[in-house]
Amino acid sequence: MTGQIIKDSSVRSVWYYRLAEMLVPILVWTTITMPLWLSPFRPALASYLILAYFVYFLYKALKTVYYATISFQLMKRAERTDWKEMIKGIDGREELTHFFLIVTYKEPVEKLSQTIQAILDQRFDTKKLNIILAMEEREGMDAHHKSALLTEKFESKLGGFYTTYHTLVEGEIVGKASNATHAARFMSKVTKERELNSDKVLVTVCDADSLLPENYAPYVSYKFLVDEDRNYRFYSAPVLLYNNFWKLPMPIRVQTMLSSVARFAYLSQRDDLIQISTYTTNLWLLESIDYWDTDIIPEDWHIWMQAFFTLGEKVRTIPIYMPIIRDGVLSTSLIKTFKSRYSQEKRWAWGASDIPYAIVRFFNSPHIDTVVKLKRILYVTEVHFMWPTSFFILTVSASIPSLVNPVFGRTVLGFLLPKLSSFILTISSVMLIVVVYIDYKLRERVQIKTALRNMPILLIQWYFLPLISFVFSSLPALEAHTRMLLGKKLEYKVTEKI
Repeated sequence: MTGQIIKDSSVRSVWYYRLAEMLVPILVWTTITMPLWLSPFRPALASYLILAYFVYFLYKALKTVYYATISFQLMKRAERTDWKEMIKGIDGREELTHFFLIVTYKEPVEKLSQTIQAILDQRFDTKKLNIILAMEEREGMDAHHKSALLTEKFESKLGGFYTTYHTLVEGEIVGKASNATHAARFMSKVTKERELNSDKVLVTVCDADSLLPENYAPYVSYKFLVDEDRNYRFYSAPVLLYNNFWKLPMPIRVQTMLSSVARFAYLSQRDDLIQISTYTTNLWLLESIDYWDTDIIPEDWHIWMQAFFTLGEKVRTIPIYMPIIRDGVLSTSLIKTFKSRYSQEKRWAWGASDIPYAIVRFFNSPHIDTVVKLKRILYVTEVHFMWPTSFFILTVSASIPSLVNPVFGRTVLGFLLPKLSSFILTISSVMLIVVVYIDYKLRERVQIKTALRNMPILLIQWYFLPLISFVFSSLPALEAHTRMLLGKKLEYKVTEKI
């Protein structure tokens, strides 16, 4: 049994949506300020809450390292597998068609050409590979010129090469979701004209700089063909921001390393895995949920939520242990790069808007088990709660109870709190050694090697981690939550990558 298709605009019309939207931002601000307002009255309770946060952070650090190690081993196994050979003889293989939807706005033709060439290099019948360039009409004649150049270069080598030009209509907002939906509707029309079955059409959503490994298409095809519930699946490979690694300023590079390893670790946490950025599903699923909601900004987790609450518990994301390489943020100057990176993190953190959506859908999806729905909502909430709060709690909170309440500072707990917190944080920091090693090995496998002269830089940069985490993680996330709390919408800005 499946539920009805409910668009995001309809979800926001219910009276309690605004309350649900404010819930997590209020929890975030309450947590950050808790040591200040609770310590004068209940310093022991404040201390226990702070210690609980530290212990949970240690658990998350250990969990990340553990699963990153597992993911690395599974990746090595996947690399040894001949996926093209694996799909030979499987029923349905000949009917399978791939569409690659490249969502782009003002990207240079050279960058798009690299992305398309990586698709053309797939170890798969190229006549079964199709590309849709999803462009924005507001880009003007440059978009048409780039399309003409790329069509001339690649069209004859593929099963199909198409370009769409998206124009905003009433109710839509600028972003990847509205553009992708426009292109996917065109895709549905094309597949019907070509008499292709939508449940045999795999759709890979790419950013303009997504470089797919050559075994991606056969790997995903195999996973799709052998799965009885294939129509309810998303497929997610780790997106590693390594393509321009040594060109990035040090703070951006540190963030790139941490986010890449964290994404890699999520891959083997199959029960919690939700796809990000570049991913694959099938056209039947997209048509069943009426594509992406066009009035939202973060589209990857949101499309999963749409599918889950409409189609039910069968919806899952299947890991693909094969890295996709993309660019880190890099603009024409250091200041512009920092601003662009801050804006990107804020846009990602705006994914907290999925939480009120999920809360509202919780009440109109009786076909899904209540416990399963709660687990999903709590998981998304946890991710977006830890994001803006971690810096503030981990750096200053343990010192506040004794400063605000000097009497408490003379108690055993008041004396031990900073020492216990520091000890737990030190153990957590040791995990960075494993993170650095895994990052090194991942880059080595995608030919982004570390010269001996750069080794000191990789070690010294970690001393700046607290400041980097504050400026490029917690602060933009906190701004996103605060805007949500105040009802101020976020404007989509394309991340600069030169």
